[in-house]
Amino acid sequence: MRALTAVLLSSALLCGCQMPHEKPTSAQIEVVGMKARQEADPHAERKLMAWAGQHLPVAQRELAILYQSRPAQRADALALFARAARAGDVEAAFQLGEMLRLGAPGVAAAPAAAAPWYALAAQRQHARAALTLGLMVKNGNGVPRDPARAAGLLTQAGELGNAHAMFLLSNLYREGEGVARDPVRARAWLREAAEHEYPPAIQELAMTMQTGDALTQKDELGATHLMMEASEHRRNNWNRF
Repeated sequence: MRALTAVLLSSALLCGCQMPHEKPTSAQIEVVGMKARQEADPHAERKLMAWAGQHLPVAQRELAILYQSRPAQRADALALFARAARAGDVEAAFQLGEMLRLGAPGVAAAPAAAAPWYALAAQRQHARAALTLGLMVKNGNGVPRDPARAAGLLTQAGELGNAHAMFLLSNLYREGEGVARDPVRARAWLREAAEHEYPPAIQELAMTMQTGDALTQKDELGATHLMMEASEHRRNNWNRF
């Protein structure tokens, strides 16, 4: 930790003479971060280090993402993510949660330690953080199992536009897990997920249309078109959510 601080301060001093009044925007920092990762550009990396040394949370997060891929610097990545998250960077909180939950060579998986960071990001309206924490709570992964809390988190993620959460909510309302059973709301969430082009939802809606039920009119032609749409998304490696 001390070594990382010393390096960041040295980089800030080194580059300070070249850009004493420069305060980059978040977008500019992220462009430099992408350049450092994709092109292994040492100049871009030095810029990130200098900005991180100036306590810019986005720069700390981008430098942490760069360090994630380097086994010898993963501890530094954790520290940088934590600094950025505490300074208000929502994506850093989510990325720290991911790193702790999934683990990596040299970093043991620790779902319980990841949960508070996901919670912090979810409180700041990060859809994927709410989704991931909702799944952890639903399954009791590192946190106590709590169906009602899981449903609340998944509802938050769904309302923020996450199609995976919408699909999960359709299942929760159909089964009455953590919420009162409500077939109408279940079907509404399923349709919403399908409209967001989530393949499992499209496929399930198509299967419903093949036979029809109390909520959906039978439409074999429409079902065939939906099945083709779902297959197309899968072929295109659709994984945005």
